[in-house]
Amino acid sequence: MKRHPDLLQLSREHYGALKLARDARRAAASATPDAVAALAQRVAQTFAAELDPHFRVEEQGIFLRLTQAGQHELVARTLADHAELRRLAGALATPDAATLLRFAELLAAHVRSEEREVFEAAQDLLPPAG
Repeated sequence: MKRHPDLLQLSREHYGALKLARDARRAAASATPDAVAALAQRVAQTFAAELDPHFRVEEQGIFLRLTQAGQHELVARTLADHAELRRLAGALATPDAATLLRFAELLAAHVRSEEREVFEAAQDLLPPAG
């Protein structure tokens, strides 16, 4: 489905998040301390520079519209993902393969959920593009 213009940039940012999740999954699977540490550092940097700002845009924009439309469960589940991803990114200050893998798996599942559920529901609530 074609994305509403208000969601295009957020959707494009999801591609980078999926690449980060893939790389983190690979590093965690290798279980080599250097690979885990390098990806944990990359996660911390990317989270601060890209992912957390992305989350805030969603939380202050489309989640408000979804809440007003009665999509409370969808918003609550997505906010819980955001909170857990924030917690895991912070925990990676001490690099750990299991935490890195959990972050990677949750990030990938979260992105897919947003694309398939959150953005689909939000598109119906946004004014027609024009």
